[in-house]
Amino acid sequence: MPIYEYECQSCQGQFQTLVMKAEDEKSLACPGCGGHNLNKLISGVAYHQSEKDRLANFNSNSHQNDSFYTDSRNIGLNAKKRAQEMGVDLGSGFETKLEKLRTDPGSVFKDSE
Repeated sequence: MPIYEYECQSCQGQFQTLVMKAEDEKSLACPGCGGHNLNKLISGVAYHQSEKDRLANFNSNSHQNDSFYTDSRNIGLNAKKRAQEMGVDLGSGFETKLEKLRTDPGSVFKDSE
């Protein structure tokens, strides 16, 4: 049951609606002017990048903006990339600690007490 976005060609209004069946689309009308001359819009999409791809594309020498540091998936990314560049295996213990930090960043303070 996808939600589609449309633009009315009469009033240029945009709206979205749930389309249960393909034949329901034929009877759609603009909620603003009642027009039936509608164009389906391409909605924004999200793209998921794997950890492997994120690591491959990460430049450890470039400056990161503030939003980079608010994403918990980026915890340890710099360390992993540097270790990869130097040919160092950080081991499974590193991955375990990293996953714990990513899921519960406050745990670093709890564990150190």
